Amino acid sequence: MASPRYLVAQSVRASVPSPTPVADVMRAHEGLVRLSERLEASRRRLRVIAPALPGNLMASIQPGPLDEQGWSLLVANAAVAAKLRHLLPRLEALLAQAGLPGAIRVKLIQK
Repeated sequence: MASPRYLVAQSVRASVPSPTPVADVMRAHEGLVRLSERLEASRRRLRVIAPALPGNLMASIQPGPLDEQGWSLLVANAAVAAKLRHLLPRLEALLAQAGLPGAIRVKLIQK
C-alpha cells in the first residue's frame, strides 16, 4: 500500500501572543504619552490656522514639532515657505485667539 503524497492539514496552534494595539502601548509608557499629547497639540494648531490658508496651500503643509520656543510648520518647497512667512502675523493672531499663543517657525522638508 502506497503512503499518501500529502499530509492531512492539522490545526496549528499559535505560539506567538496576539500583538498589543499601538494605542495601548502609547498609553502604557510615560514618554510616549507626552509624545502623543504633543502630536495632538500640533495637529490642533494646524486645524486652527487651516481656514486662513489660501487655496491649495494646505496640501503642501504638515504640522511639525511643538516645543517651548514655539511650533514648526513643515513645508514642501521654498515658494510655500515664502507665502507662509507673509501670513505669519495673521496665523499667530489666530492661535492667540484660540488660546494657543507662541511663535511659528517655517521649515522646509528635507528630501
